Amino acid sequence: MSSAPTRAPEAADGLAARLGWTADAIETLLAGLLAESPRKGEIARPARLLAAMRHGALGGGKRLRPFLTVETARLFGVAPADALRAGAAVELVHCYSLVHDDLPAMDDDDTRRGRPTVHRAYDQASAILAGDTLLTYAFEVLADPATHPSGEIRAALVLALSRAAGLGGMAGGQMLDLAAEGRFGSGEPAALSEAEIRRLQAMKTGALLAASVAMGAILGGASAAQRASLDSYGRALGAAFQVADDILDVEASPEQLGKATAKDQDKGKGTLVQALGLDAAKRERDALSAAAVAALSGFGPEADILRAAARFAAERAS
Repeated sequence: MSSAPTRAPEAADGLAARLGWTADAIETLLAGLLAESPRKGEIARPARLLAAMRHGALGGGKRLRPFLTVETARLFGVAPADALRAGAAVELVHCYSLVHDDLPAMDDDDTRRGRPTVHRAYDQASAILAGDTLLTYAFEVLADPATHPSGEIRAALVLALSRAAGLGGMAGGQMLDLAAEGRFGSGEPAALSEAEIRRLQAMKTGALLAASVAMGAILGGASAAQRASLDSYGRALGAAFQVADDILDVEASPEQLGKATAKDQDKGKGTLVQALGLDAAKRERDALSAAAVAALSGFGPEADILRAAARFAAERAS
């Protein structure tokens, strides 16, 4: 378990330092939430289920989503520590999605973050239950007054995250992805148009990243105009992140990514790399990153860390 962060990041700290602080703080918070002792209102915590949840949620990852929540809230004067629980809820949903995506019925992956996936380390039933429980725990965390004293703010956070994770967001995008692979009907991969690929990716990946930003804006009490700018930022960043993922699937090694590569191409998945070609996809990635930066034009230097995050989403090597 990571040690507790010694201090909150300062305005002068760079992206790496603030990403690192958030990752450490989220690891510490998640480890506490996933401790062995039952919480108030619980009867018991089954050891195997808890171990599978901890395997899926602890010990790795960039923690980019909670970072976006923390740093967006910070734009409006919210102390980083006061946004961590909302960020942890986003990360619980993200980790649930990875546990389920890795299952044989979904993407059928054996490694994640350089370790065996949850269903390989334990078994499929434990992995399904671990994912289910990580998802439901996210909304328990958000509903708890410890996250924010205002019930109205907590309800808004729940609404934003549930919409991003559900039918019109991540889960719906995963269904579109499976259908594009030919899982239903003829069994042949579908030839998706560029617009269809963009819609799929906006749902499967982009929605949760955009919600991470929106939740920070909710915590900060952003105005309608500020929310609109941040929504544009979140959507563009999410799209850039996914195109970068598609490019890494082609160019990176399994060691770099901590998981198998070239699986999208092998399964005939529709990606912008396939639709546009590798060079054009790289130009699109960079254009989306620039669009995210441009969306923050109404903010001053206090948004520089979010601008840097948009560039990081496009330029990362893992």
